[in-house]
Amino acid sequence: MDTQEMNTEEISTEEMPSEEVNTDEKVTVIGVRFRNVGKIYYFDPTGFEINVGDKVIVETARGIEIGTVLLGAREVGVESIVSPLKGIERLATEEDVEHAAENRDKEKEACVKCKELIEKHGLDMKLVGAEYTFDNKKLLFYFTSDGRVDFRELVKDLAGVFRTRIELRQIGVRDEAKILGGLGICGRELCCASYLSDFAPVSIKMAKEQGLPLNPTKISGNCGRLMCCLKNENETYKYLNSNLPNKGDTIITPTGREAAVEDLNVLRQQVVVVVEGEDDIKERQTYHVSEISFKQRKKKIEVTDEEAKELEGLEDNDLESSNAEENSQDNKKHNREHNHGKDNSHHRDRHDKNHDNKRNKKYNKKKHYNKKNHNNKDNNEG
Repeated sequence: MDTQEMNTEEISTEEMPSEEVNTDEKVTVIGVRFRNVGKIYYFDPTGFEINVGDKVIVETARGIEIGTVLLGAREVGVESIVSPLKGIERLATEEDVEHAAENRDKEKEACVKCKELIEKHGLDMKLVGAEYTFDNKKLLFYFTSDGRVDFRELVKDLAGVFRTRIELRQIGVRDEAKILGGLGICGRELCCASYLSDFAPVSIKMAKEQGLPLNPTKISGNCGRLMCCLKNENETYKYLNSNLPNKGDTIITPTGREAAVEDLNVLRQQVVVVVEGEDDIKERQTYHVSEISFKQRKKKIEVTDEEAKELEGLEDNDLESSNAEENSQDNKKHNREHNHGKDNSHHRDRHDKNHDNKRNKKYNKKKHYNKKNHNNKDNNEG
């Protein structure tokens, strides 16, 4: 795999002069997406008349790519981007669109060949998909694996077959489900494959908040992790639960009698209570929360050790992402350039980084020199 050396020299920022950023400054951008349900990245539309739905050719950290404009020209705060903001190379032509379609066909053929080579080398990895950059200068293969994989020999063989730069990228099971797609237990297309551009952390606590049975088959998706839709409804359930008493609490019924809460209907905001009648006969009654009175208490949703052990492996695991980073230096480069927490397209290029490094070293060296002269002057005066 063709990799670039990383600059590991640490630069002290404590002694550097701070540059104030004018947060009121606005920048005109457009939003471009490269994959279905992928992230949206910002680019500078200056010099082009671009509409939503247009195909554009742009330069990204991975190379020349073709993308679809999803956000028309708009102004965003300068703090929302990472300068310098790259522009549009050109509007895509029909030939460009056809070339992108040809690349999709070539990717299927690449997957077949890669699977053959994986089997030949006896590697414990599952190939998920392949992706060519628009200019065909790089071919990326996505795979999953339970641990680290030494794929150096595989990369050499792939490079010999396809005559281009090869990158193997280990992904998690959630990303696998997003790429492959499918139907969830609800009968609809997977959330991650239909509209979720990024994954949010999902916890067992969310399932308990929503009163769901803690059964792995009931609360996990096709990827084997907790269903993404638990996150979608969590805030609603939090609010609705805050209006209700807890099970076992004592409430006052509309008739002024005390009763113990036996069950709750969160969505209907109803409380099922047990009321003791004459001759010690117990009777179940249902009231709307607005009809009863009770002492409001803060609810604490906790996952027991037994529940955590039973549902082990359903929550997100950082092991997959750490394995992916250890497997490839290119993964680290990609993470720095793309996964920076904002919908932006790229960081400064390598030339700008080297220029800044030289400037910072020059500044620190000059400051150290001035400080040394100042100390010598003090000694001389003493």
